[in-house]
Amino acid sequence: MALVLQLRSVSGLRGKGDRIAKAAFRGLSFYTRVLENCEDEARFEETFRWPVASSIDGNELLEIQVFNYSKVFSNRLIGTFRMVLQKVVAEGQLEVMDTLIDDNNSAIQTSISIEIRYQALDGTVGTWNDKEFLETPSVHSEGDGRYSLETDSLLSGHRHGSDVSPGKSNQQSTERSFRRAGKGVFSAMKLGKTRPSKDEHRKQDDPAVLETEDLDRKAMRYGAGLEPDTISLASVTAVTTNVSNKRSKPDIRMEPSAGRPMDYQVSVTIIEARQLVGLNMDPVVCVEVGEEKKYTSMKESTNCPYYNEYFVFDFHVPPDVMFDKIIKLSVIHSKNLLRSGTLVGSFKMDVGTVYTQPEHQFYHKWAILSDPEDLTAGLKGYLKCDIAVVGKGDNIKTPHKANETDEDDIEGNLLLPDGVPPERQWARFYIKIYRAEGLPRMNTSIMANVKKALIGENKDLVDPYVQVAFAGQKGKTSIQKSSYEPLWNEQIIFTEMFPPLCKRIKVQIRDSDKVNDVAIGTHFIDLRKISNEGDKGFLPTFGPAWVNMYGSTRNYTLMDEHQELNEGLGEGVSFRARLLLGLAVEILDTTNPEINSSTEVQVEQATAVADNCSGKMEEFFLFGAFLEATMIDRKIGDKPINFEVTIGNYGNQVDGSSKPLLRRKKEGGDGDEEESELLQNSSEDEGGEDGELVSVSSSQPMKPLVTDRNYFHLPYLEKKPCIYIRSWWQDQRRRLYNANIMDKIADKLEEGLNDVQEMIKTEKPHPERRLRGVLEELSSGCLRFLTLADKDQHHSSRTRLDRERLKSCMRELENMAQQATALRSQVKRNTMKDKLKLVQNFLQKLRFLADEPQHTIPDVFIWMMSNNKRIAYARIPSKDILYSIVDEEMGKDCAKVKTVFLKLPGKRGFGPAGWTVQAKMEIYLWLGLNKQRKDYLSGLPCGFEEKKVPRGQNLPSFPPISLLYTKKQVFQLRAHMYQARSLFAADSSGLSDPFARVFFISQSQCTEVLNETLCPTWDQLLVFDNVELYGEAHEMRDDPPIIVIEIYDQDTVGKADFMGRTFAKPVVKMSDEQYCPPRFPPQLEYYQIYRGNATAGDLLAAFELLQIGPGGKSDLPPIDGPTDMDRGPILPVPLGIRPVLSRYRVEILFWGLRDLKRVNLAQVDRPRVDIECAGKGVQSALIQNYKKNPNFSTLVKWFEVDLPENELLHPPLNIRVVDCRAFGRYTLVGSHTVSSLRKFIYRPPDKKAQHWNMAGEIVVNMEPEVPIKKMDTMVKLEANSDAVVKVDVTEEEKEKKKKKKKGGGGGGGEEVEEEEPDESMLDWWSKYFASIETMKEQLRQQEAAAAEAEEKEETEIGEGSKAQVKNKDKSKAPKDDKKKKQQPVPELPEKKNKQKIDELKVFNKELEAEFDNFEDWLHTFNLLRGKIGDNDDNATEEERIVGRFKGSMCVYKVPLPDDITKEAGYDPTFGMFQGIPSNDPINVLVRVYIVRATDLHPADINGKADPYIAIKLGKTDIKDKENYISKQLNPVFGKSFDIEATFPMESMLTVAVYDWDLVGTDDLIGETKIDLENRFYSKHRATCGVSQTYSIHGYNTWRDPMKPSQILSKLCKEGKVDGPHFGPGGRVKVANRVFTGPTEIEDENGQKKPTDEHLALAVLRHWEDIPRAGCRLVPEHVETRPLLNPDKPGIEQGRLEMWVDMFPMDMPAPGPAIDISPRKPKKYELRVIVWNTDEVILEDDDYFTGEKSSDIFVRGWLKGQQEDKQDTDVHYHSLTGEGNFNWRYIFPFDYLMAEEKIVISKKESMFSWDETEYKIPARLTLQVWDADHFSADDFLGAIELDLNRFPRGAKTSKQCSLEMVTNEAELPMISIFKQKRVKGWWPFVARDENDELEITGKVEAELHLLTAEEAEKSPAGLARNEPDPLEKPNRPDTSFIWFLNPLKSIKYLICTRYKWLIIKIVLALLLLIMVALFLYSMPGYMVKKLLGA
Repeated sequence: MALVLQLRSVSGLRGKGDRIAKAAFRGLSFYTRVLENCEDEARFEETFRWPVASSIDGNELLEIQVFNYSKVFSNRLIGTFRMVLQKVVAEGQLEVMDTLIDDNNSAIQTSISIEIRYQALDGTVGTWNDKEFLETPSVHSEGDGRYSLETDSLLSGHRHGSDVSPGKSNQQSTERSFRRAGKGVFSAMKLGKTRPSKDEHRKQDDPAVLETEDLDRKAMRYGAGLEPDTISLASVTAVTTNVSNKRSKPDIRMEPSAGRPMDYQVSVTIIEARQLVGLNMDPVVCVEVGEEKKYTSMKESTNCPYYNEYFVFDFHVPPDVMFDKIIKLSVIHSKNLLRSGTLVGSFKMDVGTVYTQPEHQFYHKWAILSDPEDLTAGLKGYLKCDIAVVGKGDNIKTPHKANETDEDDIEGNLLLPDGVPPERQWARFYIKIYRAEGLPRMNTSIMANVKKALIGENKDLVDPYVQVAFAGQKGKTSIQKSSYEPLWNEQIIFTEMFPPLCKRIKVQIRDSDKVNDVAIGTHFIDLRKISNEGDKGFLPTFGPAWVNMYGSTRNYTLMDEHQELNEGLGEGVSFRARLLLGLAVEILDTTNPEINSSTEVQVEQATAVADNCSGKMEEFFLFGAFLEATMIDRKIGDKPINFEVTIGNYGNQVDGSSKPLLRRKKEGGDGDEEESELLQNSSEDEGGEDGELVSVSSSQPMKPLVTDRNYFHLPYLEKKPCIYIRSWWQDQRRRLYNANIMDKIADKLEEGLNDVQEMIKTEKPHPERRLRGVLEELSSGCLRFLTLADKDQHHSSRTRLDRERLKSCMRELENMAQQATALRSQVKRNTMKDKLKLVQNFLQKLRFLADEPQHTIPDVFIWMMSNNKRIAYARIPSKDILYSIVDEEMGKDCAKVKTVFLKLPGKRGFGPAGWTVQAKMEIYLWLGLNKQRKDYLSGLPCGFEEKKVPRGQNLPSFPPISLLYTKKQVFQLRAHMYQARSLFAADSSGLSDPFARVFFISQSQCTEVLNETLCPTWDQLLVFDNVELYGEAHEMRDDPPIIVIEIYDQDTVGKADFMGRTFAKPVVKMSDEQYCPPRFPPQLEYYQIYRGNATAGDLLAAFELLQIGPGGKSDLPPIDGPTDMDRGPILPVPLGIRPVLSRYRVEILFWGLRDLKRVNLAQVDRPRVDIECAGKGVQSALIQNYKKNPNFSTLVKWFEVDLPENELLHPPLNIRVVDCRAFGRYTLVGSHTVSSLRKFIYRPPDKKAQHWNMAGEIVVNMEPEVPIKKMDTMVKLEANSDAVVKVDVTEEEKEKKKKKKKGGGGGGGEEVEEEEPDESMLDWWSKYFASIETMKEQLRQQEAAAAEAEEKEETEIGEGSKAQVKNKDKSKAPKDDKKKKQQPVPELPEKKNKQKIDELKVFNKELEAEFDNFEDWLHTFNLLRGKIGDNDDNATEEERIVGRFKGSMCVYKVPLPDDITKEAGYDPTFGMFQGIPSNDPINVLVRVYIVRATDLHPADINGKADPYIAIKLGKTDIKDKENYISKQLNPVFGKSFDIEATFPMESMLTVAVYDWDLVGTDDLIGETKIDLENRFYSKHRATCGVSQTYSIHGYNTWRDPMKPSQILSKLCKEGKVDGPHFGPGGRVKVANRVFTGPTEIEDENGQKKPTDEHLALAVLRHWEDIPRAGCRLVPEHVETRPLLNPDKPGIEQGRLEMWVDMFPMDMPAPGPAIDISPRKPKKYELRVIVWNTDEVILEDDDYFTGEKSSDIFVRGWLKGQQEDKQDTDVHYHSLTGEGNFNWRYIFPFDYLMAEEKIVISKKESMFSWDETEYKIPARLTLQVWDADHFSADDFLGAIELDLNRFPRGAKTSKQCSLEMVTNEAELPMISIFKQKRVKGWWPFVARDENDELEITGKVEAELHLLTAEEAEKSPAGLARNEPDPLEKPNRPDTSFIWFLNPLKSIKYLICTRYKWLIIKIVLALLLLIMVALFLYSMPGYMVKKLLGA
């Protein structure tokens, strides 16, 4: 089938210009040639042909665009012609003349004339009109005939006139162009590539690869001057690019990786908290990861505690489990042993969010704390932390930890992923659980049967409930007792911040059980897939939709070995249930008072949804045919085998509970009775008379036959069994269709990208053209999606998510199409790599978009059953086999023959078991609506008859139960097995005995076994005779079955070990074709070998499948090869196929062997190295005594060998080390394979380049660029120094330094004067800190530049056409920035001093990484031994290393060019290795400087470590145990160690950090190893770094015993460079470069002396610019090395900053080591005088006068020294808030100026052995309190001043405002260390009830800082004491008012306050007196009365 377009002409054009036209159909575009200078008419007369695989739909569009062509700018569109192909489809041929339309869809005058033909499947073709379709001669003459292009893509019409039928010619041309396309080594279709199968249905649209000459022809055809930059190349698919395409690609990776546990480490550093809400609290931080909790120490009475504590959590779990764990940080107030404390606020995030961050970490970010119990409360404070998650093999690059001086911008550094707004709101997540279906049986049926027998009740055996877990909380529905179809209609409500930082919601159906509940199935909802955060995005929403759950098989057993699958770990092997659920999110309005403010999970009823809400029930039909079942594992046994196919529970006869699933299927049917009728008449086309269509879901059991030692096969021969299943599902195909379209775009893109990478890797020409083609396909594919996806928008059952997803997918794809188009125009040779990265992002995005969250039809499972037991399975996503009438929407494997490898279920499939194939199936599947099923057999190989069940015999639509093939073809397969490389080591010797086994259909053959090699060259032809294939011959030719090649290791006993597998497709020759180029003989190609998911080498082979015609085998091409008599019956690979060889010489440099381990417990004593390559080789000299001298006596040897011309085919070179034992025995010590010789091939230097180098003198200008200020001499220059190298140490600068007059220009003024650093004050640390600042600045600039480039990119992609102009500025931008940055900023005087300090280079990685491992001429090869472990976890390469071979090699074609041998001083014994040093032992002084360690892994229970340094080199072992540093994870060691060593015996330096323990042995924290020998001998001169400037005294003294001029002379001599010639006026000439610089030096006494050293140093610092001999010399540096612990492989345990100097002992001795001991903190005394307070809020009511008053006192302390807090006396009864104190506090402290930290040493607890040193920021806290006599004092307010930068105090109390605290950024800041004395007013603040800051008072204070010496000289007393007493405060009398004015007070007391009280007291007294009198007088009266007196 094809669509052919003839573009005749375009007329009515305006103006004169170059025109080009582009025709596009189904996403494939062709360009015409360029017509130059045409005026009103452009006569193109070109023919284009689109081969199509599926019939063209009448609605499809053909689009033609006409452009004005421009060489420089992008082409300008004149107009577009679009045509719907309805009429063409109907009539087959059409001539059209029509006008074009412009962008606004309005017609323009230009018109176009075309003719279209459509050739449909049945071969009907419109009448051919020869005149038009045979190329007219005029076209030829224009293109001169030879430019007409012969590839399929631009197949010109004259091809069709040939006598072959149209189909054939198409095939041949494809094949031919493909072959001619240099089917080079790596062909584009390599089944061996790991590409997911791709959109087959259009494979043949992909034009074949165009070779370069093609392209150049194409270019000429486009018009002579077409820029190569605009050519693009459509896709290439090699062998499979053909017509039939009835097969889809197999997937090569076998092993499931999902559920396997891995090592993870989560490290959290809690630095500090700020703005915690609450008064005077004692906060503790709790860090919780998953189930584990750890706590920081408690900080007393502070709202901004500083912790700097580091916690590490180790896990060994599967990735899914790891990434769902929640990290929770909470701040708790006053926790102690007895009480748990109260929660201040907490923060949650899942581990996955951290892991997806760049570098898997958040660094120095602020977490926002909120209170989960109180939604309305708002922010509770900030917590600053670092969080990192490391998996095995990830290394985390910590940003360099220097003194953190950058101002903390909290809002700008929040702990949130990009794109999450800082103001997160609370939201409710409603997860609605409606109902479930198809649950499996979960209880034993014994009890149920008893019950049924006794009371006749029949119960479902499962009690389900649903549990939902999200963000660390769980909620569950009610339990529905015994129901397979439970109905819940409940909703579970979570309250969480939105957007949440937890990505997945876990929904699990569980079975409730008395003993323990088990999971039935699990589904994860990924919030990223159901929401979109863009500005047109949508909140998470889902359903109501069904989700399918998969897990273990459905048969119930008590102990289910695959239970983990039901928990959602690993790939489910069977359908478990489906659940109808919905999700909605509501953002809460927290101001609303009615809101329930708790975040507990709630469960409530939800309204039920209508039955049809999730789609209309439709009947689906699944058809499958098994065409082949081979490679069945012999372990299964020879019981009959059958295959069962299931979709959901349909088709599952063994353990599906099929009945309930059919209920409610047809809307009418509601009872069980009606099921059978429903089933019968459900399908329209077979109503009534056909009887019942009952599903047949499994094939007939069949006994397997033996293929070979490992595998069986089933003898299907010509009879292929079929299955068919009817099932009912909601019709939501649109979802799957959209996913399919996107998947296909992605597959095509991935394939294209693989092609591009392959082209880059194999150095094919013009990969950029291919990338342009890829981008074109991408953009047309995206646009095609827009037209297709929009079709049935108004489907009743579409959920909100469907609508929103469609909208966002369409936006994304439209955007992607635009970006791809813009990118296409930017792809150039040089921008290729970056653009490739961008395109990779497109691929990820497409894959993400294509993943449909709302499931519809469950996946299809194919199970292999033996003896009714389930053995192995394959799972096929239903969308991949879903049928659609539109091509793009069809599943990629629908109606295709797919090769499927069955695998073992669950854990059984891990490791080696999962690598063996359980069975290889060729299976054909079709799934679609029952009513669409007429085409379901269309994709099968032709030539069969259908066999049906008796009932369906004469019904045409009834599906067959088997296919009987009548056509059979016989072939011979030739497998040319040439060699394999980099195989897997399967024996303990570290080698293997490999042989290959080739499987094709049901035959297998082996190559011979080659012993002890990892790179076997079998060179063997395997012939498979009488291979029978069923089907039509022509289909075989295009789509042969695949060949499986397995590599094994032969063992003398036992079974052969599996080493890997790969696939290939043969090249097919039919009997009527010639065996001749371009297709035959086939080329050797590399196929990637896989072992599980890991790559395990490459196979170089070729395969051809030759049809045996009627004449029998005699017609086949003869097998002519060098018949190798001594190899017996083995046939070698024939001549035309084996590579062409030429003679090469391989020279080997043997240097020495290192670190050889014992072999079989014996020491290696007399080792020898054997080198072998392609059967030839050489042996090194024998090392007589390895212990004494492990170097070789003879350095260079060589051998000659025949190697292929094509470098990519070069065999590997094997290095083996053997130990020569007594009695002539040899033992293999270890081996190494150099898989690619390319880097060792000698390529003679380019002559032309040399001439350029030598022409004339090049003056390297060393003047300062801008006299702005002295720039850091080199470091900051690197970025903008090109050939002109500037080093600006000029005379004037020296002057300046001496006179100390001007600060760097522009600062001016006296401030600068005082900061001029004093030479005597500067030390090595000044230099170090200055350098770190520089490094950070550089990193910042790089980031800024990268960001800028990114922005540019974005805008360019956006604006497309303007791109070219912009590119020019790009290079300038960073330089301008640098200049800007270098201009001084007068406001920041403190920065100036940095500029005067000489710097060194701080590398934030190992030196080796920067200098290419120092393998400039001496390479290190690791020798391996022992087999590679089966499990990924156990054996790493590290453990297999048994030693190292040092040497090198050089490969070149013989003979060598003369100029080398003719060079002066050429020594023939050294061959290509001229000028290498001698390898005799040499004594060296090694000086190791250890600066500090950062981020050590804690080793003690308390989360700290007590680190010390241990150094080992040869026999020297230094343990610096007594100088351990207590409880520090960031210790500063500042030590140097001198060790004498002898190379080569002692060359591996190990620096380890141990943790000191009081009892028990010390633990290793981590260690790093440095190979000193490579450094010592390297041309980069890594013995002693070259510093920036040369000085002979001071902190920057030259360390090397050789002066710069001596070093320079030596380098010149060794490199045979002319020079150095020192000239007058500060000039030096080396080779042809002239350097200038200063010529004088100052000694200690300031005397100047002339010297050449500065000049020599300038040359050394630019040695890489010297022609030929130049290379970069190692600068003076500090390197940062990761510390590793062998017990925790691959995970960094901290980093060590250090450097190493080496000095040969035969040279003059170096000076003493520089002192880098840590700076001792300087002792200071801070005197704070609190003079007065004002406006302090009044807390008490006065006892006497009733007025508000306060008894004020002020408390102060320095942070970290709370125990030394000091209080003033109390100012009683202040009525106005004014208080007078005149009180002095004195705080002595130790301070580190460089780090701006206070150093405190104190014991951590009573039990601590020793003091721990803490470094904390210098902050002074002042608080104001109200004193109470009896109750606790009340806290009123506080202020915290950072002594390094705090706001200047206000002059008066009035000017002192809240701004000084809240608005710090804009106020001028001062530092007490610069000002020394400051006085002023500062505000006290506290938070009110609403958490707002309010001012609660003001304090007038004076801060005075003195050094300890000054303080001693002028002492002062505490409080108001001597010496230097302060006067008593003059406290006003308000506080004694009652004392001075007693009457007034009394009046107040009596009249107002206590009036009633007094009256009451008086009355009570009167009463009391009366009673007393009464009692007193009573007895007397009584007596009187009685006696009658």
